[in-house]
Amino acid sequence: MAHFDVVVCGLGAMGTAAQHLARRGKRVLGIERYAPGHDRGSSHGRTRIIRLGYFEHPSYVPLLRHAYGLWRNLERAAGRELLHVTGIAEIGPPSGVLVKGTLGSARIHDLPHEVIPAPELMRRFPAFRVPPDYVAVLQPDGGMLEAEGAVAAQLALATAAGAHIRNGERVRVLEPHPNYVRIVTDRGNIDAGAAIVTVGPWLPSFLPALGAPLRVTREVMTWFAPADAQPFSPGRTPVFIIESRHGMHYGIPPRADIHAGIKIAKHHHRNETVDPDAYDRTVSAGDEALIRAALAEHIPAANGRLLAAKTCLYTMTPDGDFLIDRLPGAANIIVASPCSGHGFKFAPVIGEIVADLATTGATPHDIAGFSLRRFG
Repeated sequence: MAHFDVVVCGLGAMGTAAQHLARRGKRVLGIERYAPGHDRGSSHGRTRIIRLGYFEHPSYVPLLRHAYGLWRNLERAAGRELLHVTGIAEIGPPSGVLVKGTLGSARIHDLPHEVIPAPELMRRFPAFRVPPDYVAVLQPDGGMLEAEGAVAAQLALATAAGAHIRNGERVRVLEPHPNYVRIVTDRGNIDAGAAIVTVGPWLPSFLPALGAPLRVTREVMTWFAPADAQPFSPGRTPVFIIESRHGMHYGIPPRADIHAGIKIAKHHHRNETVDPDAYDRTVSAGDEALIRAALAEHIPAANGRLLAAKTCLYTMTPDGDFLIDRLPGAANIIVASPCSGHGFKFAPVIGEIVADLATTGATPHDIAGFSLRRFG
């Protein structure tokens, strides 16, 4: 029977902990049910937004600052660019969740930012059409990450450092023992000193005794050919988030080397709970309409032909914050479900945190707010 220091279950964005562990000299096995970069979970879709002023809560900013540095380290080690700084415009009513939260984080942490009224926003960035009482918070450090590219780069570094990667293998159960964990897969048994569980939307069914009321939701990402390409010429429009009567939508302008068309999605699309093994992965006219409503009113230059559409999944905690903790009664099983729809940008620092927990038992990062204890 094979024995490893650590086995990582799930190799999406968060499962890239294998990279940190292997580079620390640990004997590591990473197991992926499908294949890295697959489109059934939460780590695909070509791009993700990254930003420093965080509307969700100011407590995330220190982790984000560290994540930026780790992304740059990863780029140097991998020899490729993954983080593209474009600036970000976060647009909405001054009292809305988005603007109020972003400004709170920016001011608490003294982050570079600029607040401009709607007329100035539309003068600088002609793609936008918003009500006169809206404002935009502009952050120069915002941008986008290459999603599948980031996963591939981290796994390549893990492999180069000696990690073993097994794709197309399903973990059936984890059996905790006082000094080891037995990982039972559809190919056999593996023993390890510790296991890290980063299985994304499969976490609720994989660890039903976890004690966290997690919910998996179906999301939709779309790419549109601009009706007017001029406002989206290179460098003309930053990545953006708009909060309006249509909900909260985010967008990433076209970039020839990453994706054609402008990427648009509605955050918490229909807020529908689904089974990750049995949900509708087709994108309907109704799904498209939820996204086009915001395009037509606020970004009409982007409201062209639909080029592509995909579903993805959020794994939501009740409070929308991350979950990073040890499994109750099994200190050698570490669970990381950081996402709640806003986790990808944190991937390298989450990998560092779970690697710390698996090897030294503690981490210098403040993760007290991500504990299972908050669910009672």
